[in-house]
Amino acid sequence: MVDRVEHRRALQEERHADLEARVRRLLAPLGGNERALDVGCGTGALAYALAPLVGEVVGVDSSEEYVASARAHAPAGCTFVVGDAESLDFLYGDFDLVGCLRVLHHVRRPELVVSELARVTQPGGRILLVDQLGDVDPIRSLELERFERARDPSHTRLLPDADIRGFLEANDLVVTANEVVREVRDMERYLDLVGLVGEERERIARMAPAVHEVEVGWYVARKS
Repeated sequence: MVDRVEHRRALQEERHADLEARVRRLLAPLGGNERALDVGCGTGALAYALAPLVGEVVGVDSSEEYVASARAHAPAGCTFVVGDAESLDFLYGDFDLVGCLRVLHHVRRPELVVSELARVTQPGGRILLVDQLGDVDPIRSLELERFERARDPSHTRLLPDADIRGFLEANDLVVTANEVVREVRDMERYLDLVGLVGEERERIARMAPAVHEVEVGWYVARKS
């Protein structure tokens, strides 16, 4: 797990400026005094990006190792706790802004996570939801899911755009901004992120598509 944490932190640092700029643009205007929650925070990427834009950020993740790393490097205004995204230990409407970055495809019940995001957001508050999108072509989808599950056993299922929008609408969340970003992944780094080495790494690398290009959906929704 140490290698996974180190690789994740290195990638996080490289992407920090771009992430902060995108978050700033998508969530504008911000008042600077909002209370924000980062669900499935990992080593703190989204929380760190939000920190200079809001008054307070709380990060929650089920991994004690990731939470420890997030705490060790946290900027001012950030706190991190261990918790379950499907059952958040916060009250109704505790936060002005709730973010969830590349988490839904790692959980058993993504609809419960979205419901929890909505519950802890105050009326009129906003949710930033980001995840890799499932492929609409069933053959490509099967191949991609097979590779992703072999690479990382925590992977469950990539959701298509329609499913994500359906979860948001079911919780009275109105999408106010949406972008789909294409990403071409460096396969060596992508395998590093889950700590694969030796023969297992070689086996899974052979399953990878020749060019691993994916779509990532960014959604901003307001709670009515």
